[in-house]
Amino acid sequence: MFPPIQDIYRIAPELVACLFGMLIMVADPFVPRERKGAMGRLGLAGALGALVAVELMSRHAGAAMNGLLVVDSFSVFLHMIIYGAASLVVLASYDYLERENLQQGEFYALLFFATCGMGIMASATELMTVFVGLEISSIASYILACYRRAALKSHESAMKYFLLGSFATAFFLYGVAMVYGATGTTSLVAIRAAAAHATDHHMLLTLGFGMLFVGMAFKIAAAPFQVWTPDVYEGAPTPVTALLASGPKAAAFAVLLRIVFTAFGDASSTWFWIVWISAALTMVVGNFAAVAQSNVKRMLAYSSIAHAGYLLVAVAAAGAAGEESAAGIAAVLFYLVAYALMKVGAFTIVSHLGGSGEQRLEIDDYAGLSTRQPTTAACLALYLLSLLGLPLTAGFLGKVYIFQAALDAKLIWLVVIMAVTTVVGAFYYLRVIWVMYFREAQQDWTPAPVAPGVAAVMFLTAAGILALFFFPGPLMTFAAHSALSLR
Repeated sequence: MFPPIQDIYRIAPELVACLFGMLIMVADPFVPRERKGAMGRLGLAGALGALVAVELMSRHAGAAMNGLLVVDSFSVFLHMIIYGAASLVVLASYDYLERENLQQGEFYALLFFATCGMGIMASATELMTVFVGLEISSIASYILACYRRAALKSHESAMKYFLLGSFATAFFLYGVAMVYGATGTTSLVAIRAAAAHATDHHMLLTLGFGMLFVGMAFKIAAAPFQVWTPDVYEGAPTPVTALLASGPKAAAFAVLLRIVFTAFGDASSTWFWIVWISAALTMVVGNFAAVAQSNVKRMLAYSSIAHAGYLLVAVAAAGAAGEESAAGIAAVLFYLVAYALMKVGAFTIVSHLGGSGEQRLEIDDYAGLSTRQPTTAACLALYLLSLLGLPLTAGFLGKVYIFQAALDAKLIWLVVIMAVTTVVGAFYYLRVIWVMYFREAQQDWTPAPVAPGVAAVMFLTAAGILALFFFPGPLMTFAAHSALSLR
């Protein structure tokens, strides 16, 4: 039977993404080689159409597909991040795909299928639905990770991503099975009600949550499940790396937040210390490992690990705050937006400067960039300063909100660890800026002119980072409202 029209509205972004993915796959064989750029324009139309569909979805709040999905302020917020990041990645990939002579139609189709899975994860209120969205996203991401078929590193990254991702998925499924065994349901809301009476199965429920956390910790690159991140980020095509660093992380945090606050909200003592320890380990491992990197993509990969730790601090703060958890959840949501802008912008510039075959990925390759492409250098410096958390950037306010939530929850040691590791992060971020501005340019290399798509991404992300510092009110208000809808 055809689903109700309200359900169609509530899954409109995923329908648009899948429709354009299939349309591109069907149309691609009939488009002449010299006109393959049309696939990019069709991909951008699809990404923007999905964003418009998010607005349509937001007007029809409620449960969809017999309660398997839900449209609330929280899911709308995450959809905006996921499809906004996908739109920027489409723009950034125009020049890259032509330069590397890669098939464009397949790339955009896979990107849409991956984002469709992420959208399902953001709206899912049932563990098996989360699994379906996770697999849709993961399978497309595995293929995208090895999209540079002629590059051995690309194959290596995809193999590691696939094998470790399969283990993480198995842990997640075992967790689902244990939670179902303890409560008799996989609905997040029903789990919370059943857990209150499942005193005889407390150990089984705790073990089930631990395995669910392992599956999500892999996706957000949290220690000790982060080992795949630097190799996959380095070997994958850089626009794909930009997507992996933003969209899946947002979707995984959406699932994690729903699990800990919707399903296990009454058992915060069960999961609080798991999140606390993972946050501390993630911040330490990510920042100290990044110091030793000379490859920009690997450095930004370890930086992504560190930022997952910062986000987990806010999750721990929300758990410790009990009924006052909205501030911590809102801090996570605000930081996810700022983080997506910073990472997509940074990886877009890395893709632009890497040149054919992504051969120029060392920090020393950026020497003298400020004299050769001053605007590019200025934008990259802005992203790095925002990742560091200096004033006048969105990253600064994001960290302020996390610090405030952690202090309010009296997580003093986590605050100390976050402050110390942030200082450590200053070394590797400022090192790149120093090389760009205070080292002489290499005489044998001139960066290619900035392509229009890359320029558009640089402008949008840089403007967004600055705008969120000077005008954070509307986004933070939306984030706070979204946090309340999660509870």
